[in-house]
Amino acid sequence: MTLTENLQLGADNQPLAGIRVLELGNFVAAPFAARVFGDFGAEVIKIERPHVGDELRDWRKARGSTSMLFRTVGRNKKSVALDLRSELGVEAIKKIVATTDVIIENFRPGTLEKWGLGPEVLNTINPDLVIVRISGYGQTGPYKDRAGFGSSAESFAGLRYITGEPDRPAGRAAASLGDTVAGLYGVIGALMLMFHRARGGSNAAGNVVDVALYEGVFSLLESLVPDYDAYGMVRQRTGGRLPGVVPTGSYTCADGLEVVIGGNSNSVFVRLMKAIGREDLAADESLLATEARGAREAELNAAIESFTGSMDLEQVLAALEAASVPAAPVYDAPSIAKDEHYLARDMIQTHPVMIDGEPELIRFPGVVPKIPGHEGSVRWVGPELGEHTDQVLRDVAGFDQAQLAALHGEAVSR
Repeated sequence: MTLTENLQLGADNQPLAGIRVLELGNFVAAPFAARVFGDFGAEVIKIERPHVGDELRDWRKARGSTSMLFRTVGRNKKSVALDLRSELGVEAIKKIVATTDVIIENFRPGTLEKWGLGPEVLNTINPDLVIVRISGYGQTGPYKDRAGFGSSAESFAGLRYITGEPDRPAGRAAASLGDTVAGLYGVIGALMLMFHRARGGSNAAGNVVDVALYEGVFSLLESLVPDYDAYGMVRQRTGGRLPGVVPTGSYTCADGLEVVIGGNSNSVFVRLMKAIGREDLAADESLLATEARGAREAELNAAIESFTGSMDLEQVLAALEAASVPAAPVYDAPSIAKDEHYLARDMIQTHPVMIDGEPELIRFPGVVPKIPGHEGSVRWVGPELGEHTDQVLRDVAGFDQAQLAALHGEAVSR
C-alpha cells in the first residue's frame, strides 16, 4: 500500500491519519518523536519490555503506578509488551513492520542489528519503511558506540558550558532539551523522506534518518563556533542574560515576582526606555547599537530594575504591554494551569487518569502546532503497560491464539 493510499484511509482531517508508526524507544527522544506523530492522527504502536516497560513510567512518580510524565509522552499510543530478545518478539516486530510507515528507535548503534532487526532486514520486509535512528553520537564516527543521554549531549554540544551563573558549576534547563530536540529532528527527517516518497522519489539512497542527540543541541547554539573563529570569543556562563543582547533578562517586581523583558532591538529599546521614564536614554542615539548597549549593560539593567521594583508585576506588565515591549511573567505550574490564554488556545486539557485505583481529572499540555482544519488531538493519555498487546498482535501482526498463548507463557516464565 502506498503512502498516499495510507493517508486516504484516515477517518478524519488529522494530517497523519492512516499512517502507522512503530516505536522501539525508551526514556524521551524516540517516545517524544512518536508522540508528535500520534498527536496528528498516526497509529503509534509502542513496544515495551514485559513487566518493566518504559522507564519513564517511574520518573517523578509521587503516587500511583505510572508517572504523569509517561502519561504525557505516551499519549495517543498503543502499548505492546514484547521481549525483543526472544524469537516470538522478533517475529512480531517483523510482522508489524510489513505494514508500518515509520519505525523510531533510540538504542545504542548496533542494538537493532544484534536482535536481527537492522535496516537491511527491515527494508527487505518493507522497502518503503522509514527508519529513524536516534542515538547519543550518531550511527557513524569514532564516538558512535559511546552511551549517550540528553545530559551528555547537552554537555558535548556546548550548551551546558554556557548555562548557569558564572561563579557556579555548569547548569542545565529543567527539561530534557537534548532528547526533545532530537525527537523533533527525527520527525522532520521522517516527514521529509515520506514526502519524497509520496512525490515518487527513489529510495535507492536509503530510508534511514540518523539523528545524534548532541547535533540537535549544537544546531541550536547559533554562532557559538563562528564567533570563536571570527572574534576569538569563547562564550561563558552569564546567568539569565545573553552577552551582547541588551537589555534582556529577568527583573524583580515590588511584590517579589519576576518579569522577563526583551528590549534588545533598537525600536523596542527606545519604547522600553520611554515606558520606564528614561527619556534621556531613549534619546541617546549612541545606544542604537547592540555593542554600545552591551558596554552599558549594568547601567541599563539598573534603570529597568528601578522601574520594575517600584510596582507590582501586573502593573509592570500593563505598562510594558501599552508600550508594545515584549515581556512575560516568570510562570510556575499553577500559574500556567489557570492562565486564560493557555485555556483559550486549548493548551491545557483535562483527561481522566487512574491513580491508586481511582479516576482523577488531570490537566495535561495540549498539541503543538495549531493547524486550522487539521487539528491534532489527545485521544487518550499514556496507556497501561501492555494494554494493547493482544489487539495489536492479533490485528496487525496476524498472531493466532496459539501464538498469543505462547507469548504470554514466555512473558510469565521470564
